[in-house]
Amino acid sequence: MIDIAWDNFTPWSALFGGMIIGISAAAFILLNGRIAGISGILGGLLTPRKTDILWRVAFLAGIIGAPAIWLLAADLPAIEINASLPMIILAGLLVGVGTRYGSGCTSGHGVCGLSRLSPRSLVATLAFMATGFITVYLIRHVAGV
Repeated sequence: MIDIAWDNFTPWSALFGGMIIGISAAAFILLNGRIAGISGILGGLLTPRKTDILWRVAFLAGIIGAPAIWLLAADLPAIEINASLPMIILAGLLVGVGTRYGSGCTSGHGVCGLSRLSPRSLVATLAFMATGFITVYLIRHVAGV
């Protein structure tokens, strides 16, 4: 289970963060002609083409580097995950399989695809969300893990 410090949550920070993600995804597709889907960007490094390597590495470095830069100004929010290591590994593998089977991840379909009004992305995002809801219900309430 992930505990969220609700006393630090404000709708303004969520709105601002969402706006940054939206502007970044729009800028990425306008400037590069590519979708800012993390699984596709990372997957492209597994079978790289010379012209694709630099921007993919830079994108992923930005994702990793942003929290590192944040640490210069403040502490990262505390996150507590109450799950066993085997459960975390299983969850990661299932996400990977779902991403492959769904031809993309939530950033590609949910952020970029929905903003382009893609019917395929709508179906994929609904499937991702429904699967997540059902999985949490089964794991937490039926299996009691």
